[in-house]
Amino acid sequence: MVFSSFKSFLTLGVIFICVHSAQSQKVNLPSFQNTSVSIETRADSLLAHLTIEEKIHLLGYQNNGVPRLGVPAYNWWNEALHGVARAGRATVFPQAIGMASSFNPLLLEEVATCISTEGRAKYNLSYKENPGKQYVGLTYWSPNINIFRDPRWGRGQETYGEDPYLTGQMGSAFVWGLQGRDPQFLKTAACAKHFAVHSGPEALRHSFNAKVDEKDLRETYVYAFNKLVQTKVEAVMCAYNRLNGEPCCTNNFLLDSLLRSEYGFSGHIVTDCWALEDIRSGHKIETDGALIAAKALKAGVNLDCSKHLQSELKTAFERGLVTEADINKALRPLLITQLKLGFYNKEENNPYKTFQADSIGNSYHKEVAKQMARESMVLLKNNGVLPLSLSRNQSLMVLGENASSANALMANYRGVSGEYVTYLEGITQKINPQTIIDYDQGFDMYDTTHFGGIWAAGNTDISIVFVGFTPAQEGEDGDAFLSTTGGDKLTSLSLPASQLAFLRKLRLTYPNKQIITVITAGSAIDLTELSALSDALIMAWYPGEQGGAAFADILFGAYSPSGRLPVTVYKHVDDLPAFDSYAMEGRTYRYSHKTPSYPFGFGLSYSHFQYQWIQNPRIYHDSIQFSLEVKNEGPMDAQEVTQIYISYPNLNRMPIKELKAFQKKEIKAGKSVVLSFSIPLTELNKWDLKAHQWTLYPGKYQVLVGENADKILLQHTLPIK
Repeated sequence: MVFSSFKSFLTLGVIFICVHSAQSQKVNLPSFQNTSVSIETRADSLLAHLTIEEKIHLLGYQNNGVPRLGVPAYNWWNEALHGVARAGRATVFPQAIGMASSFNPLLLEEVATCISTEGRAKYNLSYKENPGKQYVGLTYWSPNINIFRDPRWGRGQETYGEDPYLTGQMGSAFVWGLQGRDPQFLKTAACAKHFAVHSGPEALRHSFNAKVDEKDLRETYVYAFNKLVQTKVEAVMCAYNRLNGEPCCTNNFLLDSLLRSEYGFSGHIVTDCWALEDIRSGHKIETDGALIAAKALKAGVNLDCSKHLQSELKTAFERGLVTEADINKALRPLLITQLKLGFYNKEENNPYKTFQADSIGNSYHKEVAKQMARESMVLLKNNGVLPLSLSRNQSLMVLGENASSANALMANYRGVSGEYVTYLEGITQKINPQTIIDYDQGFDMYDTTHFGGIWAAGNTDISIVFVGFTPAQEGEDGDAFLSTTGGDKLTSLSLPASQLAFLRKLRLTYPNKQIITVITAGSAIDLTELSALSDALIMAWYPGEQGGAAFADILFGAYSPSGRLPVTVYKHVDDLPAFDSYAMEGRTYRYSHKTPSYPFGFGLSYSHFQYQWIQNPRIYHDSIQFSLEVKNEGPMDAQEVTQIYISYPNLNRMPIKELKAFQKKEIKAGKSVVLSFSIPLTELNKWDLKAHQWTLYPGKYQVLVGENADKILLQHTLPIK
């Protein structure tokens, strides 16, 4: 009895201790885990629980978390340029330059929504079992909104083209899709990169000094970054290069004065990978690692894509180069990002908890990829051969290695898919069983004398020839491993000599047979001879996993081409300023007086459209407002991209013209739509170098409605006093 009573007493004591302990834990639960308080309060609570060593460790992109507080390991480095990248099976959408050609921000937002859905699903499926794994996190280092100022830059394929306004519109749409529109909860976190003035030469990026005056900087190179900040992009990545002598990742003017103070950016700044080490080993302007770490922190860097801060910041702290308040200021935005993503929340509080395997590569995402691929392809020439008829018994010869290559679909920074439809497969799937189709590689990248398929082409009615590049020839330094110039095209914009030689021989052998030429590439190339040798010419870019199916729809008229060039296609490399010059004079449609092969905004349709003013442009409530009617007078339903340009008073260093609005609409054959536009007058401001401020200069402005930058259909003069 005594023993039994003692057991009962002991049991009650244990229960009391356990309950008391649990209650104490509940009472003392750190408020960073309490979703009933603000995210800012939660971040401050977590900061208060961290040691200085833990804080420094969390400033690295790859960290082990803080196990004693239940903070899991996390890897901030994840990619989603045109689909979840490097993380296994995912939908591969067209490369960014192709999506820019769609001129369709709403569709791009839907693409990014699909990407963020797949990203959340991958995170849900894998992160609990393996926290800290790279490429399956929720912080995506996309989009790339650098200005594609020069077609020689290999990484230009990752951008939305040469125009600041188009880049700002498309980049903002991508951010909306990645992050969602909930003001408190992020679906995933987007990152605008590379800030700033970063577009080659690729091989010199770790030591290059970009020299730009403040006018070109503000009007061209950072315009889109400001737009994305206003879209509440969560992160900005500072670039490898120097800007006017100062490395971007220790640049107080760029990161503090401009980005945070002037633009109002409140998210986190991440370095490009090993950019801080570049200051020591590439730029060679500072050898003291602790001082570099301190300068980066003081300038505004929050996250380091290397181990530099993790290894050097403690020394900087001990030497008095930074304070704990500086470290707290750097870490706090990172914690806020994680909290907005739902880190440290209970699973039931996660609105995306149901995203699982069926959210990855599903039929809807595949259809969105196909539609974006359709809208990205640009018809440059058509002498009447297109569209081909499925009902006519035509025979086809498909030529070129890229016709059957998945590499020509994927581009760089991509995932992998089990749903690739090559061009050859797309055409073959579309044709009738009785249609004759043959295929031959035709040529390789280097041999200019030995060709295949020439004889076989004589047995068919039409040859479809695929030329161009793959990401092995153009792209990021190191990734474009077949490039001898760091991924750039330094000396020529031409196709490989073997491809032009093959086309010459094919045309010479069969002067009366029709040739449809398709270009796979991530940049503008010299199309002068290629156009002369072809009856139809299509810029297909790198169109993603559904590229072949999308191309077949255009080829056979199931869809009218609606892509428009987001870059100028120059006639020759000699039409360009020096590649290492960042002055905008002579560059892009905004400043070049050279006659291009194809202007910015160019793209043909299978239909044709008529324009007329409904309401002439007028200034109303600090904006230019107007409306116009667009009528489809062609034979088939088609999408039209209405482009609005502004030309400026004839003053020093004014652009020739600039895109300031556009709309893409589906218009039924024989029908019309009325489009309304409102352009804020602030969009017409230009930077006054003497006054160091934005100025709306008085004078005569013109509102130009065009098919492209060179073909203006309507214009109206508007004096501004």
